Amino acid sequence: MKKRSERISDFLKRWYKHLLAIPTLMLLVIMIKLFNYSVTDPVSDEDYRSYFTSNYKVFGITIPKDINFCGEHLPIQDFTVYEALERELLVNTYYQSQTVLLHKRASRWFPVIEPILAKNGVPDDMKYLALAESGLTNAISPHYYKLEVSEEVDERFNVEKATEAACKVLRDAYARYGNWTMAAASYNLGMGGIDKQIAKQKTDSYYGLYLNEETARYIYRIVAFKEIISRPKSYGYQLRKKDLYPPIPVNRITVDSSIIDLTSFAISNGTSYKVLKMLNPWLLKGSLSNAGKKTYTILLPAKGTELYDLDETLPPSNLNSSKTDTSKFVTPADIKADSASRSIIYPAKTGDTWESVAAAFGIDKEYLLEFNKRDESQPLNSGEEIAIPRR
Repeated sequence: MKKRSERISDFLKRWYKHLLAIPTLMLLVIMIKLFNYSVTDPVSDEDYRSYFTSNYKVFGITIPKDINFCGEHLPIQDFTVYEALERELLVNTYYQSQTVLLHKRASRWFPVIEPILAKNGVPDDMKYLALAESGLTNAISPHYYKLEVSEEVDERFNVEKATEAACKVLRDAYARYGNWTMAAASYNLGMGGIDKQIAKQKTDSYYGLYLNEETARYIYRIVAFKEIISRPKSYGYQLRKKDLYPPIPVNRITVDSSIIDLTSFAISNGTSYKVLKMLNPWLLKGSLSNAGKKTYTILLPAKGTELYDLDETLPPSNLNSSKTDTSKFVTPADIKADSASRSIIYPAKTGDTWESVAAAFGIDKEYLLEFNKRDESQPLNSGEEIAIPRR
C-alpha cells in the first residue's frame, strides 16, 4: 500500500492542470466584470466631452492699449513687452485663490500705505510693488535704510516704517534714472545692478534691457496686479465689498521703557499675545528690554472692534459707509442680469405643479425650487412667471 503522502502527491500531479485553471478562470471573470463596468457606463465619452466643453471655458486676456505704470506708458507695440505683460496677466488672472487673497489683503493694507506714499511724493501705483514683493504678508523689506534690526526688534517687518524706507529708496532711484519704472526695477535688482546692465547694453529703458528672470518679470507683475486689483470685474473677479479684509481699527500705545512680558502687556491692554504679534510683527521676542530707552509705537486693536457681522440681517459695521464702487464690486443688478441670462421665463398654467414643470423641462425639482428661491409648499398660480434655468 502506498503511503498517504504518496497518494496525495499522485493526486496533485494528476489534477495539477485542473487546479491551476481555477484561479485563471477567476481572474478572467474579474477582468470581464471590469470591462463590462467600463463599457456600460451610462454616460458615453461623447456626451461627457460635450458636457465638459459646454461647462468649462477658459478665455484669453485682452491687453488694454493705454496701460501705464506711475503715469509712464508701457510700449506694448514691442512684442517682447506685449507678451511679457500678457504672461503676468494670464498667470495672476487664473491663479484665482492667490489673487483673491491679494484683493483681500490690499483692502486692509493699502489704506495704510497710500498716505505714506502721498506724503513722500511717490506715485500711488507703487503700492502694487508691495504685492509683488511680499503679497502683503509679514515678509521683510529688502531695504534697511535707517531701520532698526536687532535681536528684539526688526523694523523691516513694520509696514509703516518699511514703507517710509521704501519711499526714500525709490526717490533716490528716481533722482538717478528720471523715471519711476527704472526706480521700481532698481528696488528689485539694486541700483548697482541696474547701472551695470545699462552700461553693458547701452540702453537706459527697462523695456529694452535683457535682465535676470525675476527682474525681467518684476514690472510686468506689478502692472498686472494693478490691472486686476483696480479692475477686478474685467478679469472675472465677482467680489462683494464685504468679501474683502477690512482695515483693523487700532490704538497706538507709545512706550519708552522696557516691557518684561509682552503677553502680560497684551492682556492688560484688553487683547492677546497672538493679536499683538499679528499687528506688531517687528517685535521678535516675548519681551522688549529697550536698554536705549527708545520710543516705540505699539499697535493694539481698538476696544470693541468687531470686523465681521455674521448676521446678514444687520448692516455690516466693518465696511466704509461710502457708496460701493460698482465698477469693482458685484451689485444686485449684476446678479439679476446674470440670472436672466441663465434662464427662460415660463408662465405657469392651471394645474401646473413644481414637479410637473420640472419634469416638463427635464430638470431636478429641488434645483428648480432653489433657482426660484421658493418652497414646494407654495403652490403655483396660473400666469405666475417661473425662471427655468438653461442647461
